[in-house]
Amino acid sequence: MTITSKYDATTLAVVFVVTLMLPVIALAYTEKNPFWVTLSSILLPLGGYSVWTSLSARSGRMVWAAGVFVFLSAFQIVLLYLFGNSVIAADMFLNLITTNAGEANELLSNIVPSVIVVCAIYIPLLWKASVHLKHKVKLKAKVRRRFAVTGFVSLVVGIVAIFIGGKGSVMGILRDDVFPVNVCYNLGLSISEAIKINNFEETSNGFVYDVSRDVTVPQREIYVLVIGEASRAANWQLYGYKRKTTPRLAARDDVVMFRAVTTLSNTTHKSVPLMLSSVAADEHELLYKRKGLPAIFNEAGFYTYFISNQSPQGAMIDFLAADANKVIYMDTEQYDEVLVNVMEDAIKNNPSQRLLFILHSYGSHFSYRQRYPRKFARYTPDDDVAITKKNVAQLRNAYDNSILYTDYFLNEVIEALGRQNNVCSAMLYCADHGEDLMDNGSGNFLHSSPKTTYYQTHVAALAWFSPQYYNLFLDKVNAARDNAFAPATTHSVFHTMVDIASLNSPYIKYDVSLLNSNFDDAASRLYVDDHNNAVALDRNIGIDAMQRSLFRMAGVSMP
Repeated sequence: MTITSKYDATTLAVVFVVTLMLPVIALAYTEKNPFWVTLSSILLPLGGYSVWTSLSARSGRMVWAAGVFVFLSAFQIVLLYLFGNSVIAADMFLNLITTNAGEANELLSNIVPSVIVVCAIYIPLLWKASVHLKHKVKLKAKVRRRFAVTGFVSLVVGIVAIFIGGKGSVMGILRDDVFPVNVCYNLGLSISEAIKINNFEETSNGFVYDVSRDVTVPQREIYVLVIGEASRAANWQLYGYKRKTTPRLAARDDVVMFRAVTTLSNTTHKSVPLMLSSVAADEHELLYKRKGLPAIFNEAGFYTYFISNQSPQGAMIDFLAADANKVIYMDTEQYDEVLVNVMEDAIKNNPSQRLLFILHSYGSHFSYRQRYPRKFARYTPDDDVAITKKNVAQLRNAYDNSILYTDYFLNEVIEALGRQNNVCSAMLYCADHGEDLMDNGSGNFLHSSPKTTYYQTHVAALAWFSPQYYNLFLDKVNAARDNAFAPATTHSVFHTMVDIASLNSPYIKYDVSLLNSNFDDAASRLYVDDHNNAVALDRNIGIDAMQRSLFRMAGVSMP
C-alpha cells in the first residue's frame, strides 16, 4: 500500500523535531544555567531543526540527512543516564575510539535501560523516514511554511536571548551551552586531538632530556611505577574508609602514603599520558612535542619495560609507552597479578644493572566484578548488575572487592622487589583517576563525566622503598613521609619517579617531586578540562560547595 497521506508526512516532521529536542530539554533542566542562556539553548536548536525540516518537501530525506544529529541526540541521552548532566565532551569522543571492545561490552551490558530507550525513540523514526523515502511522501507547501516561520521566529528570539544573557560571551555560550552546537565543537576538538596524537612520532622526533646523574649506586637498581585504574581514595581503608579494603598494605610499616593527590583528568586517555610526561597542566600542547618517562630513563642507561594489563588503545599512552625497550601487552584479559609474574621473569632473565618497570594495571575499571578472582569477593552480593540506584549496594560491594584485590596486587609487587638480594629498589603507585558510585544519593556513576567530582578527582597514591634505597637516600624517604599531605596532582608522578632515580634534566621540576623536602607546586590544584585548559577545581567543572566539603573532610586543601 502506498503511503501518501499529508498526516503521515506532517507527523514524521513533528516527531523528528520533537525527538531531537529531547536532549535539549533535558540539558536545559540539568545544567541550571541563567534564564536567558537557558531560553536561547532551547530556542536556537528548535529554530534550527524547524528550518531544516522546511528545506525539502521530502521529510524522509531531511531526517536521514540529519542522521549525525540523530546519533548525537541518542548518544547524549545515554550519557545523561550515566552522568546526570553535561553535554557530550571532547574527551568522550576520544574515549569512543580508545576503549577496547571488551570494556565497551562490559559497559553496554550494564546500561541496557538507556540503550533500550534511545532505540525505542530513534529507530522507529529512521524506519518511518525510510518508508517515506521509498513511497515519495511529501510535506505540503503550507506545512513547510509553518515550519519555516516557526523556525525563523525561534531563531530570532533565541539570538536576542543569547545577546541579553551573553554579556559579551555570545560565542562562549554557543560553544558551551547550546546543543548540538557545543557537541559539534567538541567533536572538532576531539578530531584535532586525534590528529596530534597520531603525529606524535613526528612532532617529538629529536627530543632529548639531556640527562645527567651525580650519584653512584653500588647495587643493582630496580624502580617500578604502578599506574592504577579508577581507584578513588575514599574507598581505601588506608584513607579512613570503614571497610577493610587494604589490610595487607595497612599491616606494613614501610609504605609511605600520599593522602592529598588529585588527578589532572578524570579520563584515562588524558590522565595517564600526563602522568608519563614532564608537562604541566598549563603546558598541554607540549605533550605532543616531548617524549615520556621511558625515554628519560633510557637516556640514563636504564633498560625500560612497559607492561600493561590493558589492550593497546590507539591513544597517547601507547605512543609514550613505545619508547620503552620492551613493551608487553597481555594477550587476553587477566587479573593484575600477572604483571608481577612478567616483571619477576624480566628481573631474572635481564642482566641489566638498571631496570625501570611501568606496570599499567586494570585496577578498578568497570565492570568491577571482572577485576578480581572469586576468593577476593569479601563483600557480597557482588554480581554484575544493571547500573541503577537500586543496585548501588552490589556495585559498591564489587568495587570494594576490586580495591581489596589491588591491595593484594600492590603487596605482591612489593614482595617481589623485596625478594631481590642486595637491590636498591622503590615503587610508586598512583591511580589515574577515581570513580563515582552514585554517592550521597546522586546518579553519578563511573568516571569521564564532563564535570568532575571529588570521588573522581581524589586518588590513591603511595610509595615503598627497599632497605638499600632507604640507606642510600634517607633524605628522600624522609621527604616523602613529610609530604603525606602535600598538595600534589598526578603531574608529580613523572617528576617523583625521575627523582627516585636521582636523574638530572632541564625538564625536571624538582619542586613537584614527592621526594623533595621543599615541595612547592604553585599549580598543585589545577585540572585539565575537556578543552585542555588548565583550570582551578571550581564549580565550572563540578566542584561546588558540597564537593569542596568532601575534599576538606578528606584533608585535601583547596585553593
